[in-house]
Amino acid sequence: MTDSTTKDGGRKGGRRRARLAELGLVLHGPHLAHQPLLSVVVHGGVAHVSGQLPRVDGRIVCLGQVGVDVDVAEATAAAEICALNALAVLEQALGDLDRIERFLRVTGFVASSPDFAEHPAVIDGASKLFHLVFGEAGRHVRSAIGVASLPRGAAVEIELSVAISS
Repeated sequence: MTDSTTKDGGRKGGRRRARLAELGLVLHGPHLAHQPLLSVVVHGGVAHVSGQLPRVDGRIVCLGQVGVDVDVAEATAAAEICALNALAVLEQALGDLDRIERFLRVTGFVASSPDFAEHPAVIDGASKLFHLVFGEAGRHVRSAIGVASLPRGAAVEIELSVAISS
């Protein structure tokens, strides 16, 4: 299965998928939330995405604390992977990334040492990817938060909300 096919062999399309392909970007997921959680909740024209970790082929690819075990460049790349994983669960939930009208909010969490202060630079990996793929619709409000640890030892996690068409 390539990144441009569904699990049942059907073709995926649309301008957002074409833009991802043009940029050479691959959706590594979807990596679904465990029970009883949901990966995406759609309500009132908004899709809310649960926290996404930097997983590729089911494995977290960036572990530890930024500023101790992981440098800013590695963490920024991990935030981009988190963003791609968010797009994968959105595509599964919505059927098509072209239903996304606008990114509303991105919250990024960075596992970091107490003296680390470059959280925004790390989460820029996700923010820049959304803008690159979706243009002006990919711009959003954002928080970048430092934490002592994240699930499964990941260095970065993002969650987001997007406005969608019906």
